[in-house]
Amino acid sequence: MKRALIAGLAALALAVPGSVFAWGGTGHRFVGELAMKSLPAELPGFLHTARAAIDVGEYSREPDRTKGAGREHDADRDPGHFLDLSDDGTALGGPKLSALPTTRADYDAALRAVGQDSWKAGYLPYSIVDRWQQLAKDLAYWRVLSAAEANPAWKAHRAFFTADRRRREGQILIAIGELSHFVGDGSQPLHVTVHFNGWGDFPNPGGYTNAKIHGPFEGDLVQASVAAAGVMAAMPPPKDCHCAVQRRVADYLAATGAQVVPLYQLEKAGGFAPGDPRGPAFATQRIAVGASELRDLIVDAWKMSLSQTVGYKPVSVADVVAGKVDPYLALYGVD
Repeated sequence: MKRALIAGLAALALAVPGSVFAWGGTGHRFVGELAMKSLPAELPGFLHTARAAIDVGEYSREPDRTKGAGREHDADRDPGHFLDLSDDGTALGGPKLSALPTTRADYDAALRAVGQDSWKAGYLPYSIVDRWQQLAKDLAYWRVLSAAEANPAWKAHRAFFTADRRRREGQILIAIGELSHFVGDGSQPLHVTVHFNGWGDFPNPGGYTNAKIHGPFEGDLVQASVAAAGVMAAMPPPKDCHCAVQRRVADYLAATGAQVVPLYQLEKAGGFAPGDPRGPAFATQRIAVGASELRDLIVDAWKMSLSQTVGYKPVSVADVVAGKVDPYLALYGVD
């Protein structure tokens, strides 16, 4: 069995393309499913079902499964899976992770000022924030539809509220799955560094490998040696940073970046060799961090959803929940 694993790792190392995946299907499933299974009771009941956890685990794989759809699709989306941070903490000599511009357009402009762009440097932080904002808006719609469906004063349109609430629940699971994918990418140290697949052509006083370690670490090693129970047991407790999502995401990716050198040190010490427990333990911890971060971001989106507006012309979520405003026209559409 060890021989087969070694052969598999070697073959995968040779097959890894220039644009590599983050966690393989196993790792991404763990992030999505275990985050859902650890959600607090305050979140809506449909998120606590076994089916919802399984669906999110599968949707978590989707941003990788769609690769190869076409040159336009891939060229635009592939850089959303990574952020090439230099050793000085900047994105290829441009903005620092701790001071990223608010929008991807401004980020791209800052990179172009130093001869780079967001397609070269990657834009993973913006992928995470974008999906989180989508989730918060989807949950805002769910709050409104659920409140309207239950309000006897608005029973004339209850059939629409019920049907639209059910549709929204499906959209929410997809949104969580996509968020899960990019949060999972952000827990893999090789997705937040210029040393993404071997140390590369950089000063290397530590003598770290230039082998193609990216795919073998996140794929075969995880599938062969990491278990859901171990990931669940390693998940950090809930954390509310009481900060804007942009700050939370930057801090999360910075913490992952701090694990780049330890990963290379572990590889150099033989920790990724078949049968060595240190490699699986490292991968387990990183996936657990991703699952816990996803859990906490879902909770943050749920809290944020109450302060939003929905529909056109917009209505306040809080006002609908309080029974002050019938949302039907805003939701069905007044064009």
